Amino acid sequence: MSGMLYLCATPIGNLEDITFRVVETLKSVDVIAAEDTRNSLKLLNHFQIKTPMTSYHEYNRVEKAHYLIGMMQEGKDVALITDAGTPAISDPGETLVSFCHEAGIRVTSLPGAAACITGLTLSGLSTRRFCFEGFLPQDKRERRAVLEELARESRTIIVYEAPHHLVKTLEGLKDVLGNRKLTICRELTKKFETVMPITLEGALAYYEQNEPRGGAGMERNLHRGAHAILRRARDREERGDEKGS
Repeated sequence: MSGMLYLCATPIGNLEDITFRVVETLKSVDVIAAEDTRNSLKLLNHFQIKTPMTSYHEYNRVEKAHYLIGMMQEGKDVALITDAGTPAISDPGETLVSFCHEAGIRVTSLPGAAACITGLTLSGLSTRRFCFEGFLPQDKRERRAVLEELARESRTIIVYEAPHHLVKTLEGLKDVLGNRKLTICRELTKKFETVMPITLEGALAYYEQNEPRGGAGMERNLHRGAHAILRRARDREERGDEKGS
């Protein structure tokens, strides 16, 4: 009988946000696949979890996915964790989940923290309809194309960005989208959690005087300390394509 893949959400800042079910699952599975084993070791030690770990990240996601599937086909259970938040959201875990479905291996998700939802609920922006963009492309042409597509979006948009790229991204948003309202969230669930409702122009002025630090609960170690930007979609009366319709 095949084993099973458990997607285990981990805290995005405050360690007390982990669920009892996740802790017990991490203790009971045969192996934990972690984005950064050194970072995750701190979490495991805090909860006295002794289960062996193996690395699973962007640069080995295909090769290691086949290896983990082989383990599960032999009857072993695997837990997947990311550095912070829910696996497979803007995360290489999506590849492992897809491969598991193709191989007929059962997958279950243990709910918990997700920076995108935490930030959205704190933003004060519309939560009835929203879309998640994650990290914008680094390639200039591709990024421009994505921003132009987002300019036509009518829902609240969630974007992640690292502190050292934040100003550049704000400039790009303003250049393509105009001076819209947004909420910048950082250090979510932590002592210095900050939620800043502002405009794009106001944010750029603020960061001329204040260096971006820390960030919203990131979903990938590569972007540790990333800011979650929740930008309000253009109001109905602001959208020229809807005027007079």
